Amino acid sequence: MTQSAQDYPGERLGLPREGSGSIARIGRRAGALFIDYGAAYLISGFFGWDPLAILAIFAGIQIVFIPTLQGSPGHRILGLRLVRLDGAWTGLWRPVVRTLLLVVVVPAVIWDADQRGLHDKAAGTILLRA
Repeated sequence: MTQSAQDYPGERLGLPREGSGSIARIGRRAGALFIDYGAAYLISGFFGWDPLAILAIFAGIQIVFIPTLQGSPGHRILGLRLVRLDGAWTGLWRPVVRTLLLVVVVPAVIWDADQRGLHDKAAGTILLRA
């Protein structure tokens, strides 16, 4: 029996197993999504809780905060940051691409061995613990 190609998510990317700089795990990701979507839902009250308003506000939160704070409010509250694979600033177009794919949902629930969703792979980003 052979040993697996990697022992933990992010190993083949040269990331640590735990702590700062390691891959963000599902619990924190889900919590951040809950916080961001909850904020979008509350803000949408000004628009009669219209489902399209909720989605647009959620997308706006992602697109505005990722390039400015290295993550959405939910990410930052839960100690996560979004960076390019090489660790650099995401720039302006990557958050837009990532958010459009995140809103579609399907790319976000399909992961690779490093727990990177298709939306992150397409944008060349990675969600790490801060």
